[in-house]
Amino acid sequence: MDQVRTGRFIAARRKEKGLTQKQLAEKLGISDKTVSKWECGNGFPEVSLLLPLCDELGITVNDLLSAELVPGEAYQEKAENNMVDMIKEREENRRHYMLLSALGGVSLLSFLTLLFVACLPTGAISLTLRFIILAIAFLIFAVGLLAVIEGQRKIGYYQCARCSGTFVPTFWSHAFGLNVVSKRLLKCPRCGKRSFCKKVMSREPDAQEGD
Repeated sequence: MDQVRTGRFIAARRKEKGLTQKQLAEKLGISDKTVSKWECGNGFPEVSLLLPLCDELGITVNDLLSAELVPGEAYQEKAENNMVDMIKEREENRRHYMLLSALGGVSLLSFLTLLFVACLPTGAISLTLRFIILAIAFLIFAVGLLAVIEGQRKIGYYQCARCSGTFVPTFWSHAFGLNVVSKRLLKCPRCGKRSFCKKVMSREPDAQEGD
């Protein structure tokens, strides 16, 4: 699914219905800022809002996911294609997540190896070389850590334990959020509540950027 195309489609249908962003938002019980984010391609409507939004726009959920009005004869094919796209993304995200975990492991192993070498008894290596090795070790560790944090943030989504909305957290909220296995303490941009959000790999149609 292309968020930009979907956003343009929502905007076009809204205008055809003679609604402003604020009017549509009021009908859905959300802020006009959320509607603006959808139309700018910065997020998808949440699952709980799909049917109400489609009712207001006079379209089907399949139309929304396809970002176009789907003729009756092509409806089933489009629905199947949308499902296949979600499955493909889930599998791709899982592969990327595994590669990311491997990268984290290699970075940590390299860091510990260089740290061990730098801590060898005096006389084995010069003081200058010892400092160079330590600098390289910490550089590898820092780069690896940043790559893992950013990768974990952007691969897949986090699902709020309170409202079930899915979202992509900001870098800093993700970096400092308490992590427990596959859950992380984050603030949901939809309900504004903090909870241990579950990591999900599939692309939910309600995923949006965290604030």
